[in-house]
Amino acid sequence: MGMDITVLVVDWVHLMKIAPDDRLEVLQESAYADDEGDEVDAGWVWPVEPDRAWLGRYEFGGTLGSYKPHFWAAQAWEDVRGAAGTPLRAALDEFLMALIWCGPEVDSDAEHVDAGIFPSVDGLWRPGPLIARGPRTVSGLNRCWGEAAPALPHLREPYASRAACPGRWIADFEEFTELLSGWAEVVREAQRRRWGLIGLPI
Repeated sequence: MGMDITVLVVDWVHLMKIAPDDRLEVLQESAYADDEGDEVDAGWVWPVEPDRAWLGRYEFGGTLGSYKPHFWAAQAWEDVRGAAGTPLRAALDEFLMALIWCGPEVDSDAEHVDAGIFPSVDGLWRPGPLIARGPRTVSGLNRCWGEAAPALPHLREPYASRAACPGRWIADFEEFTELLSGWAEVVREAQRRRWGLIGLPI
């Protein structure tokens, strides 16, 4: 799992005007461009160039851009979800399955991509997982987080016994909730702007 991830919120109207075959390349080229002097350890990077005003990049604190923490957060949810109450389990299942978790089915290989964004996900070469969720999906994810967040503290004790793993990227309940809260911030911002969100393996 030596992959990276770059998470963006994207003006969906602008993205849909780009030819489907060109969208992934344009996203990859636009994600960083000339931002090198504006790097942040955590939070938002908003490009200053007018021709890139249609996107913003979110940096997850403490991850160094690696996908590994997201993978281990998904694994932690797999380990602890049986201890969650039904409403929390349903809400977080939906939230995480849309973003970083492949679901409870053994050997599932779900794509985290809404239909119609790219001509064929199977035909898109990339070095790791791709996330692409349009405004309608984002709205549903924002609702899911609103349902899940108040109940998350109830997972603290079962997390300690079932999912905590000192030395791993997501070592404890605090790191788990911090990473999920980062995703919630991305979803919230995309919802506020009525944009979509993209996760690129770069």
